[in-house]
Amino acid sequence: MTQTPFVRSSSVQAAFDAGTPIVALESTIITHGMPYPQNLEMARQVEATVRAGGAEPATIAVIDGTLFVGLEDVQLETLAQTKGAAKLSRADMAVCLATGGTGATTVAATMIAASLAGISVFATGGIGGVHRGAEESFDISADLQELAQTAVTVVAAGAKAILDVSKTLEVLETLGVPVIAYGQDAVPGFWSAQSIHKAPLRLNSASEIAKAHLTRAALGLPGGQLIGNPIPQDAEIPRAEMEPVIERALQDAETRGIVGKSVTPYLLQRVFELTEGRSLSANIALVLNNAAVATQIAREMKNNQP
Repeated sequence: MTQTPFVRSSSVQAAFDAGTPIVALESTIITHGMPYPQNLEMARQVEATVRAGGAEPATIAVIDGTLFVGLEDVQLETLAQTKGAAKLSRADMAVCLATGGTGATTVAATMIAASLAGISVFATGGIGGVHRGAEESFDISADLQELAQTAVTVVAAGAKAILDVSKTLEVLETLGVPVIAYGQDAVPGFWSAQSIHKAPLRLNSASEIAKAHLTRAALGLPGGQLIGNPIPQDAEIPRAEMEPVIERALQDAETRGIVGKSVTPYLLQRVFELTEGRSLSANIALVLNNAAVATQIAREMKNNQP
């Protein structure tokens, strides 16, 4: 392959040419995280949030063997209704492209595509990490290694609460990834604003976060930053309420023999059922909030570039 292996949408290309800030968005939350039509409504809301903040959204996916950085609305609608789309990470992204497949990008794959396309800021819901019981299963998301090697600032509401957050933070520390809580001392708890885990770092403004990203680049340090942005308190489900629900979902997954890439989608769906849909409402709220903060960071990064 001799040419750059991605295609920018018309609006993303126009933003790139004009020097407008761009925020990358993943697509597994569309294909694997929410049911249709809520997934399409959410995707459109997230893109509208980015545009309202003065940046251009770039939802990333592989469709029929082409890596798209930014989707036209008809592509977004088609993807939201696609059954059996692959869940792409670093290991299988190239194979999907080479064989003409269709797949949604995880945090790791979205970071790779964003970096290829010259995008430095990415908004998601929550990152993958170390699964509970990983000391036996060795189930650790490729998202963590990607954060250590790809220079993209990722705005998330923490690691997904179904994970072993303590071990996830330990791995991120070992890999040299800055974990920065936005405006609070605790790592956000995904569906909950607070967690029991103290954040290694805290920054209080989009400008500080942007400067930290640019300073890492100036120092020649590889990798990105993880920004823990808490869910708005009026949308959260308190941690004490969520923990028993998560434990029940984990037990059900074990009983059913769910393993590998199927674990996270299963657990999210089971939590949705056990909370009677409240987890989905919270998930949408935190994604929109992350998109708004990522947009501010992208704008500040443009303003602070030498």
